[in-house]
Amino acid sequence: MQTFAHGAATWGVECPRRPSPVAGVTMAGFRVPDLDALRIVPHPAVTLLLEFGDGTPVLDCATGQQQRGSLVAGPGLGTGGAVRARGVDVECVQVRLSPVIARAVLGTSPADLDGAVVPLDDLWGREASRIRERLADVSSWQERFALTDLLLARRYEAGPPVDPEVAWAWHRIVAGHGLTRIDGLADEVGWSRKRLWSRFRSQLGLPPKRAAKLVRFDHAAHRLVAGEGAARVAADTGYADQSHLHRDVRALTGATPATVAGEPFLAVDDMAWPTRGKAAVPQPHYS
Repeated sequence: MQTFAHGAATWGVECPRRPSPVAGVTMAGFRVPDLDALRIVPHPAVTLLLEFGDGTPVLDCATGQQQRGSLVAGPGLGTGGAVRARGVDVECVQVRLSPVIARAVLGTSPADLDGAVVPLDDLWGREASRIRERLADVSSWQERFALTDLLLARRYEAGPPVDPEVAWAWHRIVAGHGLTRIDGLADEVGWSRKRLWSRFRSQLGLPPKRAAKLVRFDHAAHRLVAGEGAARVAADTGYADQSHLHRDVRALTGATPATVAGEPFLAVDDMAWPTRGKAAVPQPHYS
C-alpha cells in the first residue's frame, strides 16, 4: 500500500494490479485514519463507495443531510462545494463507473438518483451487506478488488445496456475533453437533437451540455493540480479567458482555482488512478 501525504493528512492508497474486465470501471482502495472535512470535487463519473472497516465514512450533504457507510452518487457529486466527507479509521473500495455502464451495474439509471447521495442498501438491499462482509473477510486489497470486479461484472451482464448512440456520444465528449461540438452529436449518430438529448439524460443521468461542462472542468482541474498556471489552463481547455475558468471553477466547487489546485481529492488521483487519461472513441456502429 502506498502512502499519500497532503498537509497533516496521511492516507493509505492501493491500486489493482490489472485493469477491470468491465470497461468503464476503475477503482482504488483507501485506508484513512482521520478524514477531516474533505471537500468533494465534482467528477464526471458515478461514484460507488464500498466500505468495510471498523470506521464509517460520513458525507455531509448540501441539504444538511448525512449519509453514512456504502453509497452511490451520480456524476457531479459535490457541485457547489457543499459536500464534505469525514470519518475515522475509514477503509473502503472507491469505484468510478462510467455513466455508460452505471445503469446496468446499479440496476437503475443515474437519472433516478436525482443528484442525491443514495445509501447502497436502498439500491441493492441484502447484496450491499453481503459485499461489505466479504470485503472485510479477505486479507488483501487485491482479493477485494477481485471480489468487487466479480460483483460488478455479474451485475453489468444482467443489466440493461444504454443505446449505442448514447454511448458513442458520451465517448466523443470524453475523448474531446468536453470540447466536442455538442450540437453536432445528433447529426453524427443520425438522430434528432431532441431524441439524443432525451435518451442521453434518461440513461446517463445528465444532459450532454452538462456532461461536457463536467468533463472539461475535470481536465482543467487536474492540470491546475499539476502546477500549470490558470491562464494557460484556461487557454488550452476551451475557456474564453481566465475569468471564465474562475467562474466555472467557483460554480462547481465553491472555491477558487488556486484552492482547487491544492485539494487532496484531486491530488491523490495520480496515485489512486494512475491510468487516468484519454478515453478511446469507438467507431460508430449502430443497429
